[in-house]
This record gives sequence, structure tokens and C-alpha cells, in this order.
Amino acid sequence: MNSVLQCLSNTKPLLEYLVRKSYSSDINSTTSSMKGALLRAFAEVCHELWRDTKSTVDTSAFKDQIQKFAPRFMGYSQQDAQEFLRYLLEGLHEDINRVTTRPKPILTEIEDSWSDTQKATESWKRYLRSDDSKIVDLFVGQLKSTLKCTTCGHCSVTFDPFWDLSLPIPSKTGHVRLSQCFELFTKEEVLDGDEKPTCSKCATRRKCTKSFSIQKFPKVLVIHLKRFSPTERYRGKLSTSVDFPLQGLDMTPYAANRSQGCVYNLYGVANHSGSTYSGHYIAYCKHPYSGEWHCYNDSRVSPMSSQGVVSQDGYVLFYELSNTSHM
Repeated sequence: MNSVLQCLSNTKPLLEYLVRKSYSSDINSTTSSMKGALLRAFAEVCHELWRDTKSTVDTSAFKDQIQKFAPRFMGYSQQDAQEFLRYLLEGLHEDINRVTTRPKPILTEIEDSWSDTQKATESWKRYLRSDDSKIVDLFVGQLKSTLKCTTCGHCSVTFDPFWDLSLPIPSKTGHVRLSQCFELFTKEEVLDGDEKPTCSKCATRRKCTKSFSIQKFPKVLVIHLKRFSPTERYRGKLSTSVDFPLQGLDMTPYAANRSQGCVYNLYGVANHSGSTYSGHYIAYCKHPYSGEWHCYNDSRVSPMSSQGVVSQDGYVLFYELSNTSHM
């Protein structure tokens, strides 16, 4: 929990939104299950973390609220950082969702004859009808999935929102680059045999290829390195060292529209050391104003060199959009 809280509290636009209490007029007291209580408790933690004192911050009031929202986080056993992050962001989003009355569902499919850009725009518009908040503004992007029939060549395209990207690690040991993880994530996959989907043009099951690309880039890109896959969980953790850039992560090769390239800079890492069952989380975060890196190990905070940020313990990476990127 602590490593995720530290990474989020060093997310500059989120920090400023909370500390300046800009959320006051955004609280959703109708459709949110927590009626703003989780958001307020989280804002108070961030406020305390950034006060000019060296005392330890009490997070018990926040813990009470996150447990009410997601009872799976009851008790004090270690939680998976990515899972905790997803639930927390979902809860914060609910508390400040600008959509205060649930819209009627749209039952019609998006026109297949439309261009990919039109389909993407309509999909995003439909998503915002029910989910629209400061959290969505910052953390949510859009993924493009392309299914191509190998018989007739017909392409079926769908667009879905994403809150983070879970990347496979191409090697169980040794060293790999983050770009190799992205290449594996976006690599064309063949669906055959029992996995054969139905081609809408052939109207029968066909061998197809499936691939992902990024249609819309978020302001904050959260990358989850899949060190614990469903098949690996009982065989231990992948301790592969993934080399990720601190600056200039160029996402152009993975964009659906290559002319819409994006560059990101790292500002936070949730590290997991140890094994699947007896691990420990530590956060490395870059100060949003001074740019200096710090290590957050439970209640201990110490300055660190940027050279020590990349390690084999990197698990959840937090990137912010560079000012030079063109969206």
C-alpha cells in the first residue's frame, strides 16, 4: 500500500488537484458508493505527506475507507501493488465522477463501415458517458485491438479504455529492455484451433491474427511488469532485470497512428523484492518540483541517485507525458 501511495503522491497534477482542494466541487454524492469519503481520506494523506514535518503519517483513516470500498484489503497481509492501485484509482474516480446520473446504455453497435478514427472517437465518447473524472483525465488511455481474418483479410477493430498496461516479460532470467516487453505485447498473435474466432465477413470460424496498439495516450502511463503471471504464481516470481528508461520513453512504435508519437519520463517505481509470498515493497520517486530521487521504505525516506532507480525489482512503473510530446 505504501509504495503505491508514495508514487501517486508524487504524481504532480494529482497532487496539486488534491492539495489545492480542487476536488471540493467535484465530489459525487449520488452514484459513488463512498460519497467522497475515500477521496477525502486520500487527499488528507497526501496533504500530510507534503507538510514540512518529518513525523510519520498515520494512514489508518485512509485504510478504513479503502477497506470499506474494497473489503479484499482488510487486514495487514501484503497486497499486490498493481491490484491495489487499480482498486484505489477506481474508488477515487467514483468519488469524483462527473456523471452523477447513470445514463441509459447504448444498445447499437458502432458502424463497421466507419473509419478507425471515427470508431475510436465514438468508443471514447461512449466511455465518457458513464466514466468521466479527473482520474480519467490523467490515467486512462485507449487500446486498439485488431482481429484480421487470414482467409478473406477482413479486419475487425475494437477500442477499449485502459488504466495501465500489463506487459509480458520475454525472458525468465537475465536482462531485457522495456522495449522488448512492448514488442511482445504488441506482437501479432495467431488464433487457431480452439481459439478460432468467428469472422463477421465469412460468417464462420476462421484462423485469425490479433494485435494491439495504442490509440489514445494517457497523461500518466502506468506500466505493470508481469512478474507474477497466473501460470508462474505457484512457481515463483520472474526476477528478470528489465532495463527501462528514466527519460525519453518513445511510444511512437506502439501507436495506432505513428504520426501521433508520445514521449514519457519516469517519475515513480513500485519495487517488489523477495518471493511471491514473503516480499517487500519499496518506492523510488522523483520529486515533482526539484527532480531529485528519493527511496521510500515504509517510514524511512532517503535521497538516492538516479543511477540506482533501475533494478531487477522494478514492478509498477509510473511515467508522465513529456512537455515535448504532441498529442
